[in-house]
Amino acid sequence: MAAACERCGRAPESVRLVAISKFHPASDIAALAACGQREFGESYVQEALAKQDELVGQDILWHFVGGLQTKKARAVVGRFALAHSVDSEKLARELAKRAKEARILQPVLIEVNLGEEEQKAGVDEADLAELAALVVSLKDRGCGLDLRGLMCLPPVFDSPEEARPYFEHLRELRDELAQNLGQPLPELSMGMTGDFEAAIEEGATIVRVGTYIFGPRPPKG
Repeated sequence: MAAACERCGRAPESVRLVAISKFHPASDIAALAACGQREFGESYVQEALAKQDELVGQDILWHFVGGLQTKKARAVVGRFALAHSVDSEKLARELAKRAKEARILQPVLIEVNLGEEEQKAGVDEADLAELAALVVSLKDRGCGLDLRGLMCLPPVFDSPEEARPYFEHLRELRDELAQNLGQPLPELSMGMTGDFEAAIEEGATIVRVGTYIFGPRPPKG
């Protein structure tokens, strides 16, 4: 990460590392936290909440990075420092409703399906501006949703250079959106184990790395 920042003239502290810990035990998270890693990402609500309960009292910031069903919104609000995967009006409204009930401001990112892949979550690029305007409106008296930026999961390529145009495009979409909304959108969550350096060079502020940190992912369940 530091080398990628140096290549593109960015300060290393401008990029945050979220260690993707899904399917790995809480003991692995605790060991990494003891080494100084603070931010961890989970993709499944029940698994994440169980780990949070097991690691209560640890200095950990939890990120929810997986696809999120509307019925699970209540469990996510207030338990995660950042929810990366808002991709529909229905989900946004449910998250905002639960946040207002809890009287909190829940930071979120909008996930964009730049590759137009049917098997992946994310709002279509054509619908991004409308969804972003809605999310921004779902805040009242310090409660609701706090739109922090965008997230993407580009198609899987053999070379990180093939993913680079998607990272560049997400940055351009974020910049245009921030200008049109008249508010800063500081976060770009993009880049994983195979391509995080290219993502950093294209402006990522959050990279989501699992395999390089924890090793091969154990089977689910």
